Amino acid sequence: METTEILGVKALVAERFIDRARGLIGRPCPPPGEGMLIKRCNAIHTFFMKYPIDATFIDRDGNVVKEVCGVPPWTPVVWGGFRAVAVLETASLDR
Repeated sequence: METTEILGVKALVAERFIDRARGLIGRPCPPPGEGMLIKRCNAIHTFFMKYPIDATFIDRDGNVVKEVCGVPPWTPVVWGGFRAVAVLETASLDR
């Protein structure tokens, strides 16, 4: 996977279906300032996660449309809205 800088975060970019479905599941908790950008995505789940995450939903112009902080493991769905086309997952700052 490639990396990119978005919203001040160094992020792995998930574009393939399997990478987008997995997100941060099974990966070690990323340090502050790092995370994963999931493209073509406006909703996430945290099944099988071992730590809470912050989810920042982004529109096609790169603007933040919704931010959900402290999403605990095993949350069935977090929806970013119709305008969201990508989500930036980072370790929760509320841990």
